[in-house]
Formats: sequence, structure tokens, C-alpha cells
Amino acid sequence: MAGTGGKHDEDDDAALFRAAVGPVRELPAAPTPPERPRPRPRARMAERDEAQAREDFRLGRGEAFSIGRGDVMAHRREQVPPRTLKRLSQGLYAAQDELDLHYADAAAAEALLRRFLVEARDAGHGCVRVIHGKGINSDDSLPVLKNVVDRILRQRSDVLAFHSAPPAQGGTGAVLVLLARR
Repeated sequence: MAGTGGKHDEDDDAALFRAAVGPVRELPAAPTPPERPRPRPRARMAERDEAQAREDFRLGRGEAFSIGRGDVMAHRREQVPPRTLKRLSQGLYAAQDELDLHYADAAAAEALLRRFLVEARDAGHGCVRVIHGKGINSDDSLPVLKNVVDRILRQRSDVLAFHSAPPAQGGTGAVLVLLARR
């Protein structure tokens, strides 16, 4: 009888299936998935202020850490004795290499200085001189490069101490830097 009834065969098949399966109950509807949480509101003004503050710090702008044209740059790590800083200020350490940053903008000066310090340390130099100028060509009253150099030298762990050079070696337009040995 296969294939002779058409619709009748389909009804028989459905009836046989229902008899084989037995009584069924409808499953409850699946719960709807929870909605994605809404993003937290952003404080856009605060983010912009924060970004501007980071940029100001990166470029060495701001009153809290500004060094003037005639100001002496000086810093030493705690492990460096004060006597070493005094000797550095007197130019008693011979600079083994030198970097001149005249006419570089702040971003270029930062990149040049970072690369110079790595190369000087890799070469085994203990003392180097960085010429940043006195800021005579700076747009505002603060010497941009001098502040950039000061900020970078303070951040680096391989810089043990630095001091503005004595007058015969550039005065407040240059800085002598003591580097940690490799």
C-alpha cells in the first residue's frame, strides 16, 4: 500500500508517530535574554581635561614643574651622595658624549634625548652633556626644551643625577648627566 494513498499515508504516519511518542506537553517559552547593560555615562569634559593635563605634563608645561631661563637644574637619586651632585655641578666629571637640542621642537627633542640616553648607557658612558639652550627663542617666557629635558631626566631610572653645567661648559643652557652603569 505504500505510495497509493498520498494524504492518507501522511495522516497515518503522523498518527503512528503520536502513538509512539505518547502524550506531550508544550515547553514553556524560553525566557528572553537580558538586555546588554547600557554603557556608563562618560564624563567627556573630565576626559578632555585629563588628556590636556597629560599633554601639558608630557611637554613640560605648567606652573608646578616649570623651570625658568636662568634657573639651575639639579636632581639626584637617594642613593647618590650629595657630594657627587656637588662635584657634578662643578664640572669635575668629564662628559663622554654630548647632545645638542638647539632648534628641535619639544616632541623631536624628547625622542632624541631618549635615544641618546639609551645609546650613551649602552656605550658605557658614565657622564654626558645635554645642550638644551636657555630658551631665548621660546614663544612664552618658559624655556620649553629645558623643561622637557628636566622632566625626562627625572623620570628615567638610569639617570642617577643631573645638574646644570658650570658656566664654561654651557651654564644654565646645558646639563651634565650621570648615568648608571649597565
